Amino acid sequence: MLSPDALIVGFDRALRTVAGVVHAARPRPDAALVEGELDAEARAHAARLMRVNHCGEVCAQALYQGQAVCANNPAIRDALQRSADEELDHLAWSAARIEELGGRTSVFNPLWYVGSLGIGVLASRFGQAWNLGFLAETEQQVEAHLQSHLARLDPQDVRTRALIEQMRVDEAAHAANAVSLGAAELPAPVKTIMRAVASVMTSASYRL
Repeated sequence: MLSPDALIVGFDRALRTVAGVVHAARPRPDAALVEGELDAEARAHAARLMRVNHCGEVCAQALYQGQAVCANNPAIRDALQRSADEELDHLAWSAARIEELGGRTSVFNPLWYVGSLGIGVLASRFGQAWNLGFLAETEQQVEAHLQSHLARLDPQDVRTRALIEQMRVDEAAHAANAVSLGAAELPAPVKTIMRAVASVMTSASYRL
C-alpha cells in the first residue's frame, strides 16, 4: 500500500506528464550537434516519429506508476522509480525536439495515460515475477520500435538520431534490469497482443 505522500507525488507526476510540464535531469544527447539540412517533409516526418516516441514515454510513466502500486518489495519499487526517472528524461527530450521540428504532441496522450495506468496496475496484481516480465517485454518491444525509427530517419537528422539512440540504450538497460530482478518470460500470445496494441497506438499517434 502506498503512503498518502506517495499518492500525492504520483498524482502530481501524472498531471505534469499529461500536461507536458516535465524537465530532464540529464543533458540532451544532441546538445553538441549541429542541426542538419532537412527539408519540410523530413522535418514533419521526424516530428511525427518523435510524437510517437513522446506518446510512448507518456505511457511509460503511467505503466511504471501503475506497476509500483502493488510492488511490496522496496528494491523492486526503487528499481521501477529509477527507470521511470530516466523515462522522464525521454519525455522531456521528445517534447522539446517535437517543438524544434515544428510539430505537436498527440491529442490522445490523456487517453493513453489512463489506459496504461490501468494496465500497469493490472500487471502488478499478478505478482512480482509477472509484473517484471511485463516490464521487460514492454521495454524490449520499445527498443525494437526505436531501432526501426533510426532506420526511417533522414540521414541528415543527426540530432533526432542522437536522442532516439540514447533512448534505445536506456530501454535496453531497463529490460535487462527487470530480467536481473527476476522477470518471468511472458507467454507468446500475451506478447502478440502487446505488439498489436502498440501498433494501434503508434499509428494513431503518428497521425494525431
